[in-house]
This record gives sequence, C-alpha cells and structure tokens, in this order.
Amino acid sequence: MGTLTIFWVALMVVLVIIEIYTFNLTTVWFALGACAAAFVSVLFPDILPLQILVFAAVSAVLLPLTRPFVKKIQKNIVRTNADRNVGEEALVIEKVDNRASSGQVKVLGQIWTARSMLPERIYEAGEFVTVEKIDGVKLIVRDCLKGANSSALTIADGGNKNAEFSN
Repeated sequence: MGTLTIFWVALMVVLVIIEIYTFNLTTVWFALGACAAAFVSVLFPDILPLQILVFAAVSAVLLPLTRPFVKKIQKNIVRTNADRNVGEEALVIEKVDNRASSGQVKVLGQIWTARSMLPERIYEAGEFVTVEKIDGVKLIVRDCLKGANSSALTIADGGNKNAEFSN
C-alpha cells in the first residue's frame, strides 16, 4: 500500500469519525470521495492529480444528489422531551417575576419554573406567554404572540390548548 493510499484511507477515517460525532451528514460525501480516491491510488499510485480529481468529483456529485434527501430527513426530526416546549403557549400559574426569582407556567400539561426574557417584564397568573427557550430547568418566556387562541383558554382547563369545547 502506497503513501498516497494511506493518506486517502486516513482522510476517510477522520471524516467518518467527524461524521459519527456530529451526525449532521456533512462529511460523509467527502469520506466517500476519499474512499474513491484511495481506490484510484491503488490502481494509479503515481498520479496524484487524478486522485484529487476523483476525490473532488465524487464528493461534488454526491453532495447535490443526496443533500435534498438528507434535508428532508433532518426536517422530519421530532423534538422530544423539553425541546418540544419551545414555541408553545404556556399559562402562567404563579407570577413570573425575575427580580423576585419566582414564576411557574404550565405548558403541554407540565408545570415548569419560568423566567421572563425581559428582566423588567412581569407576568401575572392567568396570562399566556410563549416559551422562547430553555435555560437549564427553567423556561424563558415572552409575550404571547398567538393572542386570539389564548383568550379561549381558561385556568380551569389548565391551559390545555387542545381541550375540546362543546357548543
């Protein structure tokens, strides 16, 4: 096995390791390009420009052919656990006041400690907020932008925006 073959195999291994740790499907095409270049280096050990061309060509062809498929897969990832709360409406069940280090909200049937994005903004019990992000075990909330749907909810239904109402 020649020096260039070892180089291409080593590059492929490094790219696969990066792919395993990131799992974003960003280096897999280049790893396959390095694999193809390693194969060419066995057949033509002294022609480095050909090996580089094969590496670039295989990587360049695989990237646009498979990227739309990968984006579709990544788009269908379902958020789990706490991440699913981000962007959801929440009912304030205990006054959210950053200065007093107090506040709780109920979102998706669970009660969370909450803090306001704006330190001076206080939310009273019964108000609706939108979960902006998660900081440790606290939800960071902001003014509710959905508005119209919020007024239909009451504290009695626990802020369950999926509650069924009968006429």
